[in-house]
Amino acid sequence: MTTRAPLAGKRVLVVEDEPVVAMMLEDMLIDSGAEVAASASTLALALAAVAEENFDLAVLDINLHGERSLPVAGALHDRRIPFVVATGYGAFDAHGAPCVAKPYQQRQLVAALIQAMNQCA
Repeated sequence: MTTRAPLAGKRVLVVEDEPVVAMMLEDMLIDSGAEVAASASTLALALAAVAEENFDLAVLDINLHGERSLPVAGALHDRRIPFVVATGYGAFDAHGAPCVAKPYQQRQLVAALIQAMNQCA
């Protein structure tokens, strides 16, 4: 792992309902060396992605068009896939996953993803 690409080789699921935020998040991940494996903007699409896609990490918006994404957090936890909760509602506990408050910066996101990986190791 280098400081320029701390997420090199990691495939990430992005679960975010706001298109502009999703694009910025994807750019942050790519700039950190990760590959965006899949992106989902609804609870149903996110649950399908967890069941069908192959990825190493996930970034999970807790509120998807008014629906809590806790079932997605549970599915990720059950599969032992590290994830970070991204929310504008303050700290949020979802199976002990690290939380980043919106708006977040790339360094905060990367630090939280690394923390999530270490928790699952």
